[in-house]
Amino acid sequence: MRYGLESVVARGGGKYAYIEGYRVGGKTGTAQKVQDGKYLVNNYIMSFMAVVPANNPQAVLYLAIDNPKNTALLSSYTTAPIARKILLDIIDALGIEKQEGAIEKVKQWDDITYFEVPNVIGMTVKEAAKALYPVEIEYSGVGTKVIEQSPSAGTKIDITSKIRLLLGE
Repeated sequence: MRYGLESVVARGGGKYAYIEGYRVGGKTGTAQKVQDGKYLVNNYIMSFMAVVPANNPQAVLYLAIDNPKNTALLSSYTTAPIARKILLDIIDALGIEKQEGAIEKVKQWDDITYFEVPNVIGMTVKEAAKALYPVEIEYSGVGTKVIEQSPSAGTKIDITSKIRLLLGE
């Protein structure tokens, strides 16, 4: 069951709750409300249930939004992103550590692609440009070698971000 919940977050409707390096399991829910034995029109309860880490749960989250307005009628778009923010706070508060062995997220066209910044300090401009490809680079200073970089090595950035390099000798 826990593997199935983790799969929902990595590969299914709960993808907006995915947190890189953490084994999050979850399930979305959309329920049309009833009054006097009849379904109400455009009146839903959107929900998301999550466990973290999925392989050895330390926390359970249940989030429900009663009749959200101005949103798609899918809980994956409505509750999962909010649950992700809460899960990040839970992970921080409980000191849950990253784990290996999580189900890898299936990438889709609208997903952000991340780039792990390598250490380019000491490299020539040409070497640094090659190591940082395809990320855009902004140079400052005068010289042929990289003496500082921002963000620092090991940082994961959106591939559309810029990396700033200070040049010197």
